[in-house]
Amino acid sequence: MGRKWNNIKEKKASKDANTSRIYAKFGVEIYVAARSGEPNPESNQALKFVLERAKTYNVPRHIIDRAIDKAKGGSEESYSELRYEGFGPNGSMVIVDALTNNVNRTASDVRAAFGKNGGNMGVSGSVAYMFDATAVIGLEGKTADEVLEILMEADVDVRDILEEDESVIVYAEPEQFHAVQEAFKNVGITEFTVAELTMLAQNEITLPEDAQAKFEKMIDVLEDLEDVQRIYHNVDLGE
Repeated sequence: MGRKWNNIKEKKASKDANTSRIYAKFGVEIYVAARSGEPNPESNQALKFVLERAKTYNVPRHIIDRAIDKAKGGSEESYSELRYEGFGPNGSMVIVDALTNNVNRTASDVRAAFGKNGGNMGVSGSVAYMFDATAVIGLEGKTADEVLEILMEADVDVRDILEEDESVIVYAEPEQFHAVQEAFKNVGITEFTVAELTMLAQNEITLPEDAQAKFEKMIDVLEDLEDVQRIYHNVDLGE
């Protein structure tokens, strides 16, 4: 799969810790998920998924409670889910997912982030076909063989199981996300190092040093945008 998921998550969490930016973004995502149905994770699968992700990033409980309470309080604040696709230096490919209450602002900001850093926005579908939607779930304390046995006992099919550093990472179809977690929870595993629905590049590329520096700057600028929730790309950053 070519991804070190724990390293990527730790790098993002470390970068975001100083500004609490990651917590603010989770607050919006939790609020939107809570408004999409009942503000209860037991009956709202979207909310349940976001809370599982938030747990792996150690999002404080008061951030979660405040977002859910806001949804319960009948707030009329509305957000749109947007996906942008574009190209970075040397033909690199990028997908940007956003939640925004101002579509024009977000589109302008994302376009500028691409254009000012050696990239350009593409049309819908220009990049996404080169990525596969994937559920990624990681845990510690088990071997790949033990994880495979747990999933087989639960009759859950997955794409791949890999040992990465001190974790075992499971790659599955998106619709299998909750089934994989339930299989683990049924044997007492409740803590996960990774719990993501992501877009995995079918083929990763390596950029020359100068192009990689430009690419990383572009990604940093995109990540700094308030409305941007997640970024996927096909560049091997050597993490």
